[in-house]
Amino acid sequence: MGKNLYNKVFDRHTVTRLPSGQYQVFIGLHLVHEVTSPQAFSMIRQRGLKVRYPDRTFATVDHIIPTAQKQRQRPLQDALAEEMLVAIENNTREFGVSFFDTASGDQGVVHVVGPELGLTQPGMTIACGDSHTSTHGAFGSLAFGIGTSQVAEILATQTMSLSRLKVRRIDVTGKLRPGVYAKDVILAIIHRLGVNGGVGYAYEFGGPVIEAFTMEERMTLCNMSIEGGARIGYVNPDATTFAYLKGRRYAPKAEAWDKAIADWASIASDADAAYDDRITLDGDKLEPFVTWGITPGQSLPVSGKIPTVSEFPEGERPLIREALDYMGLEEGASLEGQPIDVVFIGSCTNGRLSDIREVARFVKGRHVAVGVQALVVPGSQDVQRQAIAEGLPEILTEAGFEWREPGCSMCLAMNPDKLKDRQICASTSNRNFKGRQGSSTGRTLLMSPAMAAAAALEGKVADVRRVFSLAV
Repeated sequence: MGKNLYNKVFDRHTVTRLPSGQYQVFIGLHLVHEVTSPQAFSMIRQRGLKVRYPDRTFATVDHIIPTAQKQRQRPLQDALAEEMLVAIENNTREFGVSFFDTASGDQGVVHVVGPELGLTQPGMTIACGDSHTSTHGAFGSLAFGIGTSQVAEILATQTMSLSRLKVRRIDVTGKLRPGVYAKDVILAIIHRLGVNGGVGYAYEFGGPVIEAFTMEERMTLCNMSIEGGARIGYVNPDATTFAYLKGRRYAPKAEAWDKAIADWASIASDADAAYDDRITLDGDKLEPFVTWGITPGQSLPVSGKIPTVSEFPEGERPLIREALDYMGLEEGASLEGQPIDVVFIGSCTNGRLSDIREVARFVKGRHVAVGVQALVVPGSQDVQRQAIAEGLPEILTEAGFEWREPGCSMCLAMNPDKLKDRQICASTSNRNFKGRQGSSTGRTLLMSPAMAAAAALEGKVADVRRVFSLAV
């Protein structure tokens, strides 16, 4: 019986088995940002330690940075945000860590910047003090979101303690129909398996639909593995992976490139690899998905009806009632047609160039509905430059969208981009928890960029296939 990628890469990076039963694992790439790193740097400073391998750690600023250009003037208006920014500037300088600040031309959301610079590569172990580090698994790496104490552990030792996971293979067969995207695939998977279905597992995604995905689509898919309870998610590296990485700044060059490709290909799961569980999803039958509740698992196809409390097991009913009450939705009602106030297109889930291109393609020559605020926030300064070169901001602003500077923005609202009161947002981000977007009573509906574009134009949840006359 062959081995899967997870176990191949895990074994490669294992330093030793610990008395606790866990493994000490070497981390090949450590990404840090301004929110979870200040305390970690303080921890190693207090113990008189240095960053063990500063050339393996890279930092950016994304969570707290304002996305309105006029609000980026230093010092930042938010005193805590300014304090965090000063801390990461000082810490990276003191410890010799590369920092992609706003003046570098490389600043952006950490899970956008890493891949586009070629830092993220197949066969790596990657860690970052951010839940959605699973994004990097799109390249065939094992990418872990960690807490501040683990950030300090890696800074000091370049290792962390991990338990070995089980591996679930998820095959998506067939071919997606027009209007259905990677975001819909991962929402459908979470809908089927639940937000706790992946606990203790790594998710390996495969099958014809995944193999046909671009790298940016694979990143969207892996990004939300964590929302299904999985510790990580990944896709086996292939020709698509290699083509994306070739020529990027930190990717291998010349003879090292050929050696790297041979090595990367070897770590893909064997044809006869063993898995702890397998499931299959029929891609031919998938529709655009939208969340209706307060967890990413509370979702439905856009053509569906909001469920009734009685449909659920007794133990789940309190959460369903809570979600319906919080969202102000009625059992059995259609989600399509639900009015929205704000549209947010961006985040580490859907803030890449292909996402912005798709929105611009659909909204060109149209206009955002009256009373709707619509934001497009590029995931990085590189995405911003490429979008500008293609004339996308002009198309978007003419359609009534606000074009912003790179950052996490309204995904988690640790910056000025926040919902107000009971506003409801059609969002391309990854979480719809209570208060996630900056208002304790604000409401979030997760969907694909194309669905968000349709909602912006109609001022309500709308089926992208109908709005843009896509063949079903």
